[in-house]
Amino acid sequence: METLLWEKTIISSEDVGDDWDSIFSNDTDDLGEDVCDQDERMRFKATFIPLLYSLVFVVGILGNGALLGVLFRSRRGWSVTDIFILHLCVADVLLLFTLPLWASEAVSGWTFGTPLCKLTEAVFTINFYCGIFLLACISLDRYLSIVHATQMYSRRKPSVIQGSCLVVWAASLLLSTPDWMFSKAQWDDRRNITLCVHNYLMFGPLASRVGPLVINLIYHVVGFLLPSAVLIFCYSCILHRLRCGSNGLQKQRASRVIVVVVAAFFLCWTPYNITLMVDTLTSDSNHTCDGRSRMERALIITSSLGYFHCSLNPILYAFVGVKFRRQLLDILRTMGINVKTRGRFPSTTSSRKSSMWSESRDTSNSIAV
Repeated sequence: METLLWEKTIISSEDVGDDWDSIFSNDTDDLGEDVCDQDERMRFKATFIPLLYSLVFVVGILGNGALLGVLFRSRRGWSVTDIFILHLCVADVLLLFTLPLWASEAVSGWTFGTPLCKLTEAVFTINFYCGIFLLACISLDRYLSIVHATQMYSRRKPSVIQGSCLVVWAASLLLSTPDWMFSKAQWDDRRNITLCVHNYLMFGPLASRVGPLVINLIYHVVGFLLPSAVLIFCYSCILHRLRCGSNGLQKQRASRVIVVVVAAFFLCWTPYNITLMVDTLTSDSNHTCDGRSRMERALIITSSLGYFHCSLNPILYAFVGVKFRRQLLDILRTMGINVKTRGRFPSTTSSRKSSMWSESRDTSNSIAV
């Protein structure tokens, strides 16, 4: 979860024999003192993680449940963006269901066995890749629709949209292969507890040195830098076009919602990627106990911020998207819950007529807008 290279590669004396002392020489300082005390780190995790993950779990389940309800209520009028949002929501829900397991590990260790360890580690990776790949697909669709007045996807060809989503899921599953290979529930002698970790030594000493670096490099380049470049390029062109040209109000609203969603993704995941990158670049240096403790806390906090993202999108739709608020209120009213609102929402018919380009209708008529 919080992928510290020096922590996630748990090594047992049976794996390395006489090299045990040399491998853990980084756990002692120049004066030859004892191994770093783990109590403070464990107390921090046992306090911080359960509280935060419980909050994210409750808010995320309620928010994504409401989003799924709105989506299925209007499934006959789904736009291209709505289909991508549906897949994004499913990925977030899958990740949310792993949070109670991680909270339990922080308090009492991993008690769920190796298969579930592999699954939960893989879900974290799949969610991250799915999130940014789906946002890249949405940005490309909007870029072609708004800037070039052409369509990459159309509701008249749903197989193309579903095929793109299938490719995203397949690519994310493929990129999670290291989690399926290396994740393991293993006893940690230093902490006297079982943890869900990446054990690279199962494939030899070379894998323990090279594996984490290669995996993190792929994570940074394929999962963050390249998709980020696509998102920044597409939305820079879109914002320039909207600023310079005359565009329909609906198109501007649609772009505003997705820009906010993309910005939220970067705000939640950039700190974790920067912290992980620093950890990757400094993994071979001789850290002090205090330095490793700070790095672990930084990775725990920033990865938790990434987890928080899976509960954030429905909140953003509720505050920014007019259609989403209207349809959510309609669902609440059918349940007997009357919510007073200020002003009146535009009708679905009028919002559809506000689109000036027929090519953009599939893109702009999203329930999130």
